[in-house]
Amino acid sequence: MKIYDFEGFPNPARVRIALAEKGLMDQVEFVTVDVPSGEHQKEAFLKKNPSGAVPVLELEDGTTIAECTAITEYLDHVSGETSLTGNTPKERAVIHMMQRRAESGLLDAVATYFHHATPGLGPDIEGYQCAEWGNHQRERAIAGMRYFDSKLADQPYVAGDSFSMADITAFAGLAFADFAKIDVPDDCSNLKSWRQRIAERPSIAG
Repeated sequence: MKIYDFEGFPNPARVRIALAEKGLMDQVEFVTVDVPSGEHQKEAFLKKNPSGAVPVLELEDGTTIAECTAITEYLDHVSGETSLTGNTPKERAVIHMMQRRAESGLLDAVATYFHHATPGLGPDIEGYQCAEWGNHQRERAIAGMRYFDSKLADQPYVAGDSFSMADITAFAGLAFADFAKIDVPDDCSNLKSWRQRIAERPSIAG
């Protein structure tokens, strides 16, 4: 397997955490796509993922899989018992629901703020920007933090009693928020405690 990514970016980090959780890091060849220089917008990479986003998983038969959720689904089912995407229909549904909320209401909101209301990756990469939209998404990200803080008041993980890909996405969203200088509200103690626990997992702490 090959993973096309740019180490340190939020979405590549999600897949690298999933690989570590599944014990698959030694079975993957990482291929760097130089996003800051615009390599992800070149024809060669767009053939692998028309949306131009990293990461992309490439299988030995040439199949390419984009989108972190899809990649994590594959990794979770290709090696041992599923541990990140749920087992029962109910578990799978709840995990996917919370994963999507973590993605749209936190990580993607932070990303929109970063790409629209800050210099982002620079004018050559960003192209069109709308600061008003970006700042609106900043507030949405903070609302997302408060939402997850409320959920974590009654359960240890984002989607319930077990660590899942929803936790990975939320954790990556907070890391991106740090980079974009969006602070977690002081009163989100549950979210802060959860984050500290997640950071101690071997797949993240290294």
